[in-house]
Amino acid sequence: MNPKSFIPILEWLPRYKREDLRGDISAGLTVGVMLIPQGMAYSMLAGLPPIYGLYASTIPLILYAIFGTSRQLAVGPVAMVALLISSGVGAIAPVGSDEFIGLAILLAFMVGVLQFSLGLFRLGFLVNFLSHPVISGFTSAAALIIGLSQLKHLLGIDIPRSNYIHEILINAGQNIQHVHVPTLLLGVVAIGLMIGLKRINRRIPGPLVVVSLGIGLVSLFKWDQGGMKIVREVPSGLPDIQLMAMDWAAINQLMPIALTIALVGFMESIAVAKAIQAKHKDYEVVPNQELIGLGLANIGGALFQAFPTTGGFSRTAVNDQAGARTGLASIISAVLIILTLLFLTPLFYYLPKAILASIIMVAVFGLIDFKEARYLWRTDKRDFAMLAVTFGATLVLGIEEGIGIGVLLSLGVVIHRVAYPHMAREGQLPGTQKFRNIERYSEVEDDPEMLIVRLDARLFFANTNYFLDRLTRWEREKSNTLKVVILNAKPINGLDSTGVHTLHDMAESYRERGIQFYICGLKGPLRDVVHRSGLVDQIGKENFFFDLRDAVNHYRGEQDRVSAEVVMQTNTDENA
Repeated sequence: MNPKSFIPILEWLPRYKREDLRGDISAGLTVGVMLIPQGMAYSMLAGLPPIYGLYASTIPLILYAIFGTSRQLAVGPVAMVALLISSGVGAIAPVGSDEFIGLAILLAFMVGVLQFSLGLFRLGFLVNFLSHPVISGFTSAAALIIGLSQLKHLLGIDIPRSNYIHEILINAGQNIQHVHVPTLLLGVVAIGLMIGLKRINRRIPGPLVVVSLGIGLVSLFKWDQGGMKIVREVPSGLPDIQLMAMDWAAINQLMPIALTIALVGFMESIAVAKAIQAKHKDYEVVPNQELIGLGLANIGGALFQAFPTTGGFSRTAVNDQAGARTGLASIISAVLIILTLLFLTPLFYYLPKAILASIIMVAVFGLIDFKEARYLWRTDKRDFAMLAVTFGATLVLGIEEGIGIGVLLSLGVVIHRVAYPHMAREGQLPGTQKFRNIERYSEVEDDPEMLIVRLDARLFFANTNYFLDRLTRWEREKSNTLKVVILNAKPINGLDSTGVHTLHDMAESYRERGIQFYICGLKGPLRDVVHRSGLVDQIGKENFFFDLRDAVNHYRGEQDRVSAEVVMQTNTDENA
């Protein structure tokens, strides 16, 4: 195996260009500055002390830069994963406790092992079973839950932690009289400032601006003494390397949430990585190698007390806009975080929690996908229903239950579409040699003697009953006038043994009923299957055609010949 395919840094580093250095430094510093407050905010969202967000912003970034294939993807803490950690681990241990922290780090290791294994065994295709409407519905609902979960920090009141939106709103309403007005005003100003700065220039680090503003105001006016909650002591120094104890009972309990984070995190990463790569033609994003890169980032991060990480939308966009050309930008971001851990953590003592809450809210409310919902409502009501059900289930039942229902919906749709594929009954356009779906083209001629059937899918065990049911119904509509059935097999791209048996039975049934049976348009691999199965001998080589036009013309030519023979026979009888 080529080492460069497993360690992509060996591909781009030896060919590094000096002109790329300026963009990488600019992007690395920009994203690093952005990641400091975001990492701390998302750590708080996950139920962990803020310092763990900085731990999760070091080693994972470096490892992904070595093993990942995207040159611009910004790996690190993200809101969605943080909420999943909070809901999953919070069901096992008290939030913020030493046990909770240990399980969150163990979860990172489990996510890494799952992602690495999926990539190693080329199983990245499994994420295809999470459809886009399901992901959109889940993400939008989770964004609402994430945002509203920060109300307690924004309002300065005590609200019990919950992953259910109705509980959050009820508890907030019951404590509304205790709102700490200065905290609320500071949070609202921070939200407005970040939104305004983003509209002016997305490269301006809005989170860092409001963090600096909040720290300065609190330290200057001593607002913490008036009831405003602040971060207080943030440990300095790099995290120690720790080997996790394999608690198999805990692993069994964490497995469902680990699998969810592994798949959802990968989907979020691969989606943004491919979107950015489309603008850069000098490299290729390889999904299975992405799984390996993300997996190793999480495994290595867990050894340095990091919680699960993945690629983030907003930071990746900023990384690209700031000029990132290679993975060196991520390494520079990680170095900046390391320097912060070593020398700058005392500066965050007066950081208000309302500021961190405002950072989370601005980040996640942008994930609510109104545009996709409107688009699906106009174009595909079935996909809209999937989005709506997943959205509602996540809000009402919870994060894990919502994604579980979404996965089941995705699988259900796949199974339904496989078992009930599109079929068409075709007829000839007048004056042409073209054939179209009778139900879509009113001008198409439907010959009462002829039934032309098109199956737009594989013919295999899952859909043969449906295929025969539709065929039988169309045959009945022809009544006693039916003389030939033509299977337009051009769109059929697969045929298993059940499909072959079905064609055998059809041919036998038509022979007994005196109906001709033609097959046209078979692809090469399918022709091999029908030859090996003996179907050609049963149906007759002369009843297979390259295209539909040949089959129809052959039948009509045979009818003309028979008619001529009947006329000749009649004349002979009259002269006798």
